[in-house]
Parts: sequence; structure tokens; C-alpha cells
Amino acid sequence: MEIQTASSSAAMNNDPKRLHKCRNICFATMGGLIFIIILIVILALTVFKPKNPVVTVDSVTLADLKFYLDTTKFQVLFNVSLDVDLSIKNSNKVGFKYADSTAEMNYRGLKVGEVPIPAGKISADKTAPMNLTVTVMADRFISDSNFFADVSGGELPLETICEISGKINILNLFKFHVVSTTSCDIIVFLSNSSVGDQNCNYNYKV
Repeated sequence: MEIQTASSSAAMNNDPKRLHKCRNICFATMGGLIFIIILIVILALTVFKPKNPVVTVDSVTLADLKFYLDTTKFQVLFNVSLDVDLSIKNSNKVGFKYADSTAEMNYRGLKVGEVPIPAGKISADKTAPMNLTVTVMADRFISDSNFFADVSGGELPLETICEISGKINILNLFKFHVVSTTSCDIIVFLSNSSVGDQNCNYNYKV
């Protein structure tokens, strides 16, 4: 009886039709997996291709300006803060999560102010507005030899720099690190506490 059962099992294992069916199932499974992998790669490189977040300086306004020019003592008392309105546009089909960042203000290449940008997340195809108030370090202005001449001329050249660094996660399979930097040259008119035209440059890195 045992011999007959073993012979029957061997016959089934050697059945060409059964082996052919098993091979077809294996090939179909492998083909399906390969197709899914190729589809994911194509989507990651086309529809879900990482795009740089765009940081735009919408406006820069004087929040507070105090200065006093004493020509007899050759002294300048100066204090200023600027309201900077930014917008960060995420053009990706997935969310963009960014880490703690900073926005800084420079005067003739010297950093005179800095404000933190807290970490956050921007949903797909959304734009997040931000309002930052930058208070400058007055002592650094005064230490520059050009400052007295700029104040006498009534115009103060400034540069704002904002850098946003974060990650884009595509389908929990591909992670891309992106950095967006925006720098804007502006002129502050001291006579009427206004801000002139801006000249902005944008730089992106994936």
C-alpha cells in the first residue's frame, strides 16, 4: 500500500502538465512584480519627480525705524526692524517637510540680523505664507565705515537671505533632500521709511 502511494506521488511530480502550470504561475508572478517595480520607477521619475520648493519674498516693509544723526559728534543712533512676507510653494504631488531654518539680513556682506523659521510641512500643490520680523543688530551697522555715508545719503542697501531645507518622500520608497535659497537686494529709504524695488535671485538644489 505504501509503495503504491509513493509511486502515485512520483507520477504527479513528473506530470508535464502540472510542471508547465507551475512554471507559468512563477513566470506570471515574476512578471507582475517586475511590472510593478517598473511602474513605480516611472511614476517616481515623471509624475512624482521631485520639484524644488519655491521661496518668494512677497514684500518687505519697515516695521520700525529710529535713527538720529549727530553731525557735530559724528554719531549715529540707529535701530530698525523689517517685516518680511514670504511664501513657500510646494509644486510636488506629495508633501514637503522642512526642518528648522533661518532668514538673515546682510548689510554690505555683513550679517546684521537673523530670525528663525520653525519646522513645518506643506501639503502637495500648496503654498504656505510666512510673516517674519527681523530686528537688526545696530552695532554691526555702525562698525562699517560705509554706514555714515549711506545714512547721510538717505539710502540703506540691504540683502535678505532665506534658506529652506527639507525632504520629499515619494510612496515611502524614495526620499529626496532639497534646499531652496532666496536672496533679495533691497534699498531702504530713510527719509520716508519705505522700501524700494527688490532684485531677487533663486537657487535650488536636490
